[in-house]
Amino acid sequence: MKLTEIFAKHTYSLSFEVFPPKTDSVYADVQTATEQIARLRPAFMSVTYGAGGGTSKYTLRIAEGIKKSCGVESLAHLTCVSSTKETVKERIADFKAAGIENVMALRGDIPQDRINEDRSAWAYRHAVELVRELKASGDFCIGGACYPEVHPESNNQKEDIRYLKEKVDAGCAFLTTQMFFDNNLLYNYLYKIREAGITVPVIAGIMPITSAKQVERALKLSGSFMPRRFLSLVDTFGNDPSAMKQAGIAYATDQIIDLYANGIANVHVYSMNKPDVAESIQSNLSAIIGKNA
Repeated sequence: MKLTEIFAKHTYSLSFEVFPPKTDSVYADVQTATEQIARLRPAFMSVTYGAGGGTSKYTLRIAEGIKKSCGVESLAHLTCVSSTKETVKERIADFKAAGIENVMALRGDIPQDRINEDRSAWAYRHAVELVRELKASGDFCIGGACYPEVHPESNNQKEDIRYLKEKVDAGCAFLTTQMFFDNNLLYNYLYKIREAGITVPVIAGIMPITSAKQVERALKLSGSFMPRRFLSLVDTFGNDPSAMKQAGIAYATDQIIDLYANGIANVHVYSMNKPDVAESIQSNLSAIIGKNA
């Protein structure tokens, strides 16, 4: 089922993300975690592609298993920045053969050894090029990424939103946000993109910070603004793993409740392959999302 159909059916949706293993040796652990999260019956589960496509060989296997063995709809990520046209066409053909209907089209992080490279000859320089290829290749429900705090490579938000509109016009049926920790940033951003004519569903991406170490990682990944209220939480509970985990789950839950209360119907949790975190958040929202999440 396409994600747009799922959004239309549910008053509120809650979904989770998993990431593939880096090696075969831990594949079984990731599969177990994935199955445990799937048993929560989320609206869907997304499967990442890995930096530079590094774990791409597992993405399709896990996404197909979620859909066919677990009975939960899946969203397979696909990145293009370090790929050839031939490789991307092969991946798209594999997705079609496996019955994958939903694809998250991403440029992906540029590998460190290629950051200073001349990009004029690259097969793909922007995600919009991948969106167009997916749109022309089959009946996919295509998603794109958006950045409430501006893409790190954009000069300003106005430019960023202009490029986002290009992706939507090229075929993106929905958008998923980068993590954020202050809901007001999203509300302001949504006002601006709606003014720009972007009307597709926007899924709010929430990252539960359950350890102090994750703060540094989150800042490195996204440069997200962290409000004083959140930083106080880390300062107070960061040295107590159990307390920090509980507080982080509570903060994420509070964010999600506020989003739902303000008309943001679809929330995606970057659950980091942690079934206990996913279960705790879903349990906290059980009466709100009901049985349809």
